[in-house]
Amino acid sequence: MKIQESGEMYLESILVLRDKLPQVRAIDIVNYTGYTKPSISRALGLLKQDDLISVDKSGYITLTTKGENCAIKIYERHKVLTEFFVQIGVDRTTASADACKVEHVISDETFNKIKDHISDKNE
Repeated sequence: MKIQESGEMYLESILVLRDKLPQVRAIDIVNYTGYTKPSISRALGLLKQDDLISVDKSGYITLTTKGENCAIKIYERHKVLTEFFVQIGVDRTTASADACKVEHVISDETFNKIKDHISDKNE
C-alpha cells in the first residue's frame, strides 16, 4: 500500500508527539505541524480508514502496527538524511527541512546506500 506524502508526514508527527506527550490528540498535531484543524481532521479520517491509526472515544490517537511501521520508516529516513546533509556541510535547520522533502520520494536503494555510507563514516 502506497501512502501519500501528507499521510506519511502525519504518521511521523504522531510518532514524534507520542514520545513527547502522554496522549496525542488532533489539536497536538495542529500545534506541531501548523496545519489547520480541518486539514488534520481530514487526514486523520483517511489514516483511520486505511487502518494506520485508531482514535478512541476521547479523541486520543494511537498508531496501529501498520501505521507505526510506516512512521518508523519515515522518521528513520528523516534522521538519516538530516545527518547525511549535515555531514556534507548543510546547516542543521536546512538539512532537516530538506530531509523532510526528500524522505518521501527517495528510493529504498538510494536511501540504503546513504545509510550505509553514514554507517561506514561513523565506524
